[in-house]
Amino acid sequence: MFKRYGLTLTLVLGVAVLLVWSINSNNEDKITGVGMLVENTVNDQTWGNKGYQGLMNIEDEFDTDVYYKEKIQTQQQVNQAVEEFSSKGVNVIFGHSSIYGNMFKKINRSYPNIHFVYFNGGYYDDNITSLHFSSHAMGFFGGMVAGKMTETDQVGLIASYEWQPEIEGFYEGVKFENPDAKLNMEFVNNWDDTERAMKLLDQLDENQVDVFYPAGDSFSVPIIKEISQLNKYAIGFVTDQLNIAEDTVLTSTVQHVDRLYLLAAKKFNQDELKGGVHTFDFQDDVISMGSFGPKVPNYYKQYILDQVKRYKREGLLPNEK
Repeated sequence: MFKRYGLTLTLVLGVAVLLVWSINSNNEDKITGVGMLVENTVNDQTWGNKGYQGLMNIEDEFDTDVYYKEKIQTQQQVNQAVEEFSSKGVNVIFGHSSIYGNMFKKINRSYPNIHFVYFNGGYYDDNITSLHFSSHAMGFFGGMVAGKMTETDQVGLIASYEWQPEIEGFYEGVKFENPDAKLNMEFVNNWDDTERAMKLLDQLDENQVDVFYPAGDSFSVPIIKEISQLNKYAIGFVTDQLNIAEDTVLTSTVQHVDRLYLLAAKKFNQDELKGGVHTFDFQDDVISMGSFGPKVPNYYKQYILDQVKRYKREGLLPNEK
């Protein structure tokens, strides 16, 4: 009898040890802390703020410590921030800009237990992931709305850089909806140069442009406010910007950076976040059209929403059918 109890006790202890080992093993890839590096600020009402909201979503979802640092723009600043995050047990770091890809590539091998995530770049490694918004389609649908609503057949684009994928999409959408419309394009060549963006707005206003697409993180909000004073129309950028000026903003091309943050964190927590370049679109529910302003006719609003649903289902834009 004693031996039987002894054997049973041994088996129970053995099972307990296996359970503890299993739990510890399963926790190896779990989130232990998350850091975020921001090139400028989290208070910009657009890109930076969306990243901050994503970080807060991760904190709520995983009940983990999160940290962020603003105005991180140089390799030395990145090195110092990553080392500080590492000392706090962080094992996922988001670089909230394309500039961080090359900087992460220079130091990632020194931090094999940290997974580095950043946006819209070509650098990757086993522990570096680049997340891309496939923004061609959102630009297309925004362009359709602009082409429909222009009364002068003059549409204006003020973008940060010529390479932005939404620009080609916007052009195609304008011309698909309104072949007679002309797209006037100007480039700031900077994400944050609001002063230059304002000067370009003045030039386009003189060219009788009556619908504008300010495709830049920091200057879209002040540009839309100025357009409202001109009693003209705008397509919002990155966030749903209808609340800035309801009678001015026709709709917005929205990138749900906050949702993509949470999606990446969930994949990491399930050991499914692989190094590489990964692209996301409407079908992943991280891109959408924003709220429609009252100036857009209800029938046309429904038409655009139907076309978006069809694109999500078939992967074809209206000009590709």
